[in-house]
Amino acid sequence: MRRARPLVRLSAALFVASLVVGASTSHAASASQLNRDGAAALKRLYASQSSARLLGKSAKRILVFPSIVKAGFMFGGQLGDGVLFNNAGKPLGYYNSVAASYGFQAGVQTFGYALFFMNDAALRQLDDTNGFEVGVGPSIVVVDEGVGKSMTSNTLTSDVYAFIFSQKGLMAGMGIQGSKITRIDK
Repeated sequence: MRRARPLVRLSAALFVASLVVGASTSHAASASQLNRDGAAALKRLYASQSSARLLGKSAKRILVFPSIVKAGFMFGGQLGDGVLFNNAGKPLGYYNSVAASYGFQAGVQTFGYALFFMNDAALRQLDDTNGFEVGVGPSIVVVDEGVGKSMTSNTLTSDVYAFIFSQKGLMAGMGIQGSKITRIDK
């Protein structure tokens, strides 16, 4: 009976990997499609969160992942592509976000997120490392309604601000902590 547990874990890991890889390959977008999806997602975020608009005016760059697919059953993973914009909305580069987890979890979910890089040091960290790891390096504040309501141009003190948006599906657990972001060619 003890041998069944590793087999169950391996089966669960393979199942999750196939879900994430299948979802990512079916949603792999061209650069022009990613530019459109990223710009549309940022526009919707600005319309729904006044604090995001405030950050957009002050940010050096904004990295938008319009659609991240997260799936898990004991083992989990999430994957998606994003586009880096300057303040004028011009695309400057493309990135991939990947994360893995283990623990009590089950389900499939899609969501988007945007990272607002507030200074040059945080931007250097994004490109100077072999993949930017969320939770390592510059300080990141995940903005929820409570944080967003108290934000003013005088209270912006962190390196990077993150907004999670457009959640769909059923999945216990949400976050971008532990994600690795790597520059890609499109």
